[in-house]
Amino acid sequence: MPTISKSNISYDKRDLTDKTLLRLYYNMLRPRLIEEKMLILLRQGKISKWFSGIGQEAIAVGVTMALKPSEYILPMHRNLGVFTTRQIPLHRLFCQWQGKASGFTKGRDRSFHFGSQDYNIVGMISHLGPQLGVADGIALSNLLNKNGQVTAVFTGEGGTSEGDFHEALNVASVWQLPVIFCIENNGYGLSTPTNEQYRCKHLADRGKGYGIESFILDGNNIIETYTKVKKLSESIRKRPRPILIEFKTFRRRGHEEASGTKYVPKELMEEWEAKDPIENFRSYLFSKKILTQEIDEKYNQEIKADIDSSLESAFAEEPIIPNESEELGDVFKNFDYQDYKHGNKTKELRLVDAISESLKQSMEKHKNLVIMGQDIAEYGGVFKITEGFVDQFGKERVRNTPICESAIVEAGMGLSIAGMKAIVEMQFSDFVTSGFNPIVNYLAKSHYRWQQHADVVVRMPCGAGVGAGPFHSQTNEAWFTKTPGLKVVYPAFPYDAKGLLATAINDPNPVLFFEHKALYRSIRQEVPTDYYTLPFGQASRLSEGDTVSIITYGAGVHWALELMDKHKDVSIDLLDLRTLNPLDKEAIIASVKRTGKVLLLQEDSSFGGICSDISAMIMEECFEFLDAPVKRVMSLDTPIPFASQLEDQYLAKSKLENALIELANY
Repeated sequence: MPTISKSNISYDKRDLTDKTLLRLYYNMLRPRLIEEKMLILLRQGKISKWFSGIGQEAIAVGVTMALKPSEYILPMHRNLGVFTTRQIPLHRLFCQWQGKASGFTKGRDRSFHFGSQDYNIVGMISHLGPQLGVADGIALSNLLNKNGQVTAVFTGEGGTSEGDFHEALNVASVWQLPVIFCIENNGYGLSTPTNEQYRCKHLADRGKGYGIESFILDGNNIIETYTKVKKLSESIRKRPRPILIEFKTFRRRGHEEASGTKYVPKELMEEWEAKDPIENFRSYLFSKKILTQEIDEKYNQEIKADIDSSLESAFAEEPIIPNESEELGDVFKNFDYQDYKHGNKTKELRLVDAISESLKQSMEKHKNLVIMGQDIAEYGGVFKITEGFVDQFGKERVRNTPICESAIVEAGMGLSIAGMKAIVEMQFSDFVTSGFNPIVNYLAKSHYRWQQHADVVVRMPCGAGVGAGPFHSQTNEAWFTKTPGLKVVYPAFPYDAKGLLATAINDPNPVLFFEHKALYRSIRQEVPTDYYTLPFGQASRLSEGDTVSIITYGAGVHWALELMDKHKDVSIDLLDLRTLNPLDKEAIIASVKRTGKVLLLQEDSSFGGICSDISAMIMEECFEFLDAPVKRVMSLDTPIPFASQLEDQYLAKSKLENALIELANY
């Protein structure tokens, strides 16, 4: 047992009971003893990596104890105390770190890259920033449901440089969300000291710029952390609003153990070692005769026994046996498609009207559905798709957003975690680049990693033909068909758009829903007035033929139809894919077998487009049925130009007729 010296931290017991003080101490001691054991196992090669939080236990424990168990916490990789204070069984934690099946990610991710709905914890991803916006979404759900709950989210001082931090704070401020942003300012981002990361004296000062209350706390003082966060949480529950807290602390070990700490001045390390939160609190408790040697020894023995027995059971668990079908099956949450039939009553709708009607009927059906996007409320969106929605559904569910695509996609994820549904409208699909990271790394991977679905639809007004130039004309579906975990839908007709959008909203998985701007007001069709759904993964065969198969989607469908009117002498089997993931592989193969000649048409530029993958699949599975090489017709490998004559040259449509004639005559 270490020698008990005078505390270097000033504590104010206030009205805390001895029982609470001992619980604070026990909850800090537990992660410290686990970490000490993990460092031994790391040296022995029994775990692969470790991010140490030694010296920072007071923050994780104090914040967690200040919140209710039902309130969500979004921790980082140095917040072991969050997980242990929420009483996650050590056996499961140890299995997680060893890549065993009883961990939280089935061996698919490591360390603290997981969450658990059972414990209301949402783990980080390596990109750090996105969890801040996710916390906004969870807090928005609390606000909408008026449940009086608080959400706490952690980041480090290095993470405050990411755009996600600024976007999340701005959204939380504008919407007055009940969320506590916790910055653990521990001196270094890997090896980069704080004076090379930001210029402001205190990170808490940034709260002023967003109109957010902010506080600076001694992150090594467990009593100050616990009592202040508890008081603030109680206040936020009564008057929802965001709060920023900067916890001053220090990282006494490497960013991860392999990094070491040679870059840290010796005197600085010694200064913070003297401020150890556990040793100082132990000294204080002994001085007040609250903690005794007997109690301390009991705590140590109890925790170490739990560690040893949990490690033994974790080591005894057999290594994971790879199962390909299980791996593929966990990419998406299971969706039991429900086929809603429509009646005979129809009306003529443009594509834009069909999408609007589908959104409105889904908002009526799903009371927990929220639409978020720029200018979508009173203005009705730049394409007027949500015009009048505020009058019917209110501004709580039809939410104008600041220009911060990343935070809004993340907020959609947070709403899903909290049991709601979200639609995020990209004003133009081109702007999705500003929200790309959370889509491809958070929404797409969460269910595969820790079985948390992302009930989010991202609407994507896309496409050329309107003279809008390089930043408003892209059809960028290939960015997402490449990413496992995302569904991609691309209708060409009002009837399909209405039914497929309803299905996308019902589906608990993330869906990228592409809407071609040039088709919005140019394509009309009789559409059922009822609410109805259409299944994903079923292509539409628009014409039957035996000479050439044209397989396409979006605007390409209408280009093909125009061409068929001009070349009635060519028997064309026309397939509209409608959804790109899932892809109707069976329909494609059947069409190839019928004609023996295939023309694949896409509006997207050529290299890396989905037609390349379809072509490869046809060559692998239908080679013996082909009477000619597969022909791909795609747009130029340039950005999309503005001038109409340049745009016409760019688009695949300009090459389509010659390609068809060449293939038919092969």
